[in-house]
Amino acid sequence: MAKPDAVVAIESRGFIFGAPLAQHWHVPFVPARKFGKLPGRTVRQVYSLEYGEDALELHADSLRPGWQVVVVDDLLATGGTAAATVGLVQQLGARVSAALFAVELTGLGGRQKLAPTPVEALMAFAVKE
Repeated sequence: MAKPDAVVAIESRGFIFGAPLAQHWHVPFVPARKFGKLPGRTVRQVYSLEYGEDALELHADSLRPGWQVVVVDDLLATGGTAAATVGLVQQLGARVSAALFAVELTGLGGRQKLAPTPVEALMAFAVKE
């Protein structure tokens, strides 16, 4: 994988993996946080959950148009949170070159929801929907 311009990590367990990756690559660490947690001007993406809706935000000035970023989180299940994060990155004019996870629960459609973004996981477990 080519060195990205930034690492976008999803609150909060994604920070555990995203921060060391950003440090390793010497690129900015950009937290994707729940609605209302970031100070200053933000962009927001609302997404559906099994039991309702939630929202994620990025600082409006955290990414530059044309940047290649990786999105990082601990777990890929249905893909809703990761897809919302990809949407936030795109709102700012950047592109997601890959989505990285520690664990993927296959069979829940997360990888398909992120297509055509390349998805990598350190380990995968098959589950039935």
